[in-house]
Amino acid sequence: RWLFDRAVCTIYAFCGVLFGLCSLSSLAVLSTVCCLKVCYPAYGRCWALLCAWAPLWNRFSPSHAGVLLLCVWAYALLFATAPLAEWGSYGPEPYGTACCITWKAASRQAVLYILALFVFCYLLPCLLILVSYALILWRVKGSRRAVRQH
Repeated sequence: RWLFDRAVCTIYAFCGVLFGLCSLSSLAVLSTVCCLKVCYPAYGRCWALLCAWAPLWNRFSPSHAGVLLLCVWAYALLFATAPLAEWGSYGPEPYGTACCITWKAASRQAVLYILALFVFCYLLPCLLILVSYALILWRVKGSRRAVRQH
């Protein structure tokens, strides 16, 4: 059984959801950046006509990484804090030994939170990862074919 009080259960569940969402979101962003750099190496040059600070876009810099990390954490915080704002809830797992999101939805709002979590925090990142790596493999296969022809 869970040995601590409800507040510790909520903190434990919040941390688990936050770090889990950060992990999957980071992998999705990393795969997307890799895809852009491998499949579209000149993608930054198109910004040259639009931005006065276009040289920043010509290569991936630490500031780009910082912005992406902030976005990942903000995205994860949005979904992890939702149960704290009573859109969904945290509680003991079915076995009672740990705490997480209450999956047995008691209200329509809880069902909508679980659906939003599934779509935006699981399905979307997984699809981004799959599509990114599929495009990378497709590009590598095409490059390999071009090398063989030369």
